[in-house]
Amino acid sequence: MTPSASAHSDRRYDPARADGLGGIGCADDAGRLLSARRAAGARFCGAGISVHPSVCPSVRPSVCPSGRGGRSGADASPVPWPKHVPRADTLPITGLHASIRRGHAILTATRDSLPEFVGNDLRCTSCHLDDGRRANALPWVGVMARFPQYRTRNAKINQIEDRVNDCLERSLAGRALPSDDPAMRDIVAYFTFLSYGVPAGRRIAGQGAPPVRLRAANAVRGDSVYSATCARCHGVAGEGTPLAPAVWGERSYSIGAGMGRVRTAAAFIAANMPYDRPGVDPQDAMDVAAYINGQERPAFARGAGDWPFGGAPGDVPYPTAGRTPQR
Repeated sequence: MTPSASAHSDRRYDPARADGLGGIGCADDAGRLLSARRAAGARFCGAGISVHPSVCPSVRPSVCPSGRGGRSGADASPVPWPKHVPRADTLPITGLHASIRRGHAILTATRDSLPEFVGNDLRCTSCHLDDGRRANALPWVGVMARFPQYRTRNAKINQIEDRVNDCLERSLAGRALPSDDPAMRDIVAYFTFLSYGVPAGRRIAGQGAPPVRLRAANAVRGDSVYSATCARCHGVAGEGTPLAPAVWGERSYSIGAGMGRVRTAAAFIAANMPYDRPGVDPQDAMDVAAYINGQERPAFARGAGDWPFGGAPGDVPYPTAGRTPQR
C-alpha cells in the first residue's frame, strides 16, 4: 500500500482486532471508543503500568491504582530499551492496526503523504532513524510517556501534536497540521504503538542522542571532515542525493529546527553517522556540525518569539527574546 493510498483506507474501529488498546486509531462510534479506552486503561493499571492520558483519558497517572503513575522522570532511572521494538509493517491492515500503519507510512514518506504541509525534501525519518525505532537516534519509542510536557522554547504545556507540528514547521520547513486531522491521529497512533508498556512520565534508555561534551568547534576543519566523510551521501554542496537528504540550502531544515543547533547536530552525527558505519569521532562531529550549520538554510519567521522568558541555549543560531546569537 502506498502512503497516499493508505490515508484513505478503511478507518473503522474494530475492537476485536485492537489488542485491547482501542482509542488510538479512528472510530465511527465515540461511545464504543471511550468504553474501549476505559477497558484498556483498567487492564494496564491492573498490570502496574501507567497509561498516558491520550490512550486512556479516564485513567490519569497521578491516580492510577497501581500507585506508579505519579512518578516523575527526574526521580526514576530510565526504563531499559526494549529487547524487541515492534514493527508496524507486520500488522494487519484493519481497524486500529490500519491507523498505526498509516501513521508509519506518513512519517516515512512525509512529503508524498502531506505535500501541503512539507516545504523541503526531508521526511520525519530523516532524523528519527529506522522508523523511529533506533536507540540514540532520536527514537519515538516511549515518546507518548513524556507528554504533556512543559517546554521552555515556547513556555507552554505541549501535547504530542504540538511537538509533531514543531517538526513540520521547523525541520520540514512547512506548516502545522490540524490536531484533529486524520493524518495527525494516525501519526499519534504510531507513536503510541511504539510506546506500549512505557510508564507515564518516565524516560527510556536510548532516548534522544548522547550529548557531545566538547566546548569548541572548528568549522574550517569541519569542511574537510564533510568532504571526506559526508559528501558521498549528502552531496558535495549539501544538496542531498538519493541516498541521503540535503543538509543545507532551501531543501533542508530551517534555522529554527533543533538540528540547527550545533550541539544537537553533533550529538546526532556522533551517534549515527555515517549511516552505514556509525562512529564519527566526537570532535569531528562537532566540527562538521558547525560547518553544516554555518551554511545558508531556510529562515524561521517565529524564531524571535522563542524562549520568551529567556534561557535560550548558547548554540541557538538566531535572535530570541532578549538574546542575540554569536555566530
